[in-house]
Amino acid sequence: MKKRLLVTRRLPEETHARAMRDYDAVLNAEDRPYSTDDLVALSSQFDAYLVCLTEKLPTTAIERLSPRLRVISTFSVGYEHVDVGAARAKGIPVGNAPNGVTIATAEIAMLLILGAARRAPEGERLIAQRQWSGWAPMALLGRRLNGKRLGIYGYGKIGQAVARRARAFDMEIHYHSRTRRPPAEEQGAIYHATLESLMASSDVLSIHAPSSPQTRHSINARTLAHLPRGALVVNTARGDLVADDDLIAALGSGQVGYAGLDVFEGEPNHHPGYLGLDNAMLLPHMGTSAIEARIEMGNEALDNIDAHFAGKPLPHGVN
Repeated sequence: MKKRLLVTRRLPEETHARAMRDYDAVLNAEDRPYSTDDLVALSSQFDAYLVCLTEKLPTTAIERLSPRLRVISTFSVGYEHVDVGAARAKGIPVGNAPNGVTIATAEIAMLLILGAARRAPEGERLIAQRQWSGWAPMALLGRRLNGKRLGIYGYGKIGQAVARRARAFDMEIHYHSRTRRPPAEEQGAIYHATLESLMASSDVLSIHAPSSPQTRHSINARTLAHLPRGALVVNTARGDLVADDDLIAALGSGQVGYAGLDVFEGEPNHHPGYLGLDNAMLLPHMGTSAIEARIEMGNEALDNIDAHFAGKPLPHGVN
């Protein structure tokens, strides 16, 4: 008899087809996010959950899950929405989808870096609002990227992918992460032992660190003060790494020249202070919004579930 699987959001047809082939799968054609209480109540009906960032499973929810539920796999690289420690204590392995996101997110980071450096949002608004009066030699002057120092906060797979792309623009790569990477991964990038040191050496800061109690609001007034005045700040990681009030103040004062943001704390809500700023490029969490990425993420998430029911370790286990 096939194991029963709940897929909590509408995913690519390829993911649906594989899930339906291999499991007694319940899909979500309406794409209505499940609440935490929903997931607890339904756990007695399913052997596995394939969840997304929109589904929250904190400690109190994990403790209430039915013994029937044996594995949780998330359609994301981040897994802060699932209390993996509580799941481990309950004997539930948790897996993520860490590889499919890499290229797509790195591309969005470069889009934001380029858009911020060349003031693309302002130019687009001039056209859309029919306010462009014609070419002028000093209009909308931005900055070239060549020779600029790119600081990468978090040098995992995505951070390294951004570095490879930035080298094609002749940028100098600096990074900070919890541990220094081996030379084969650094590829000449300059390591900084502290975030403050990195920011002092960053004409452009690109954020790729994971969300955790240690990194929450680590981009704040104190750390932003270390940036060279007028630096660019890009975030494609998690919104809660940034203290919004502090970044908005820095954008207003000119300490930060431009921000490119794909993620926000409390999304889909976002700080209204960003909306009145000309020097902010805002995207609605599009980092992995490429069909190739979504298909690969679905396969990775299902690989975890397949492995568990085959009696094997999860290939992308996080607990």
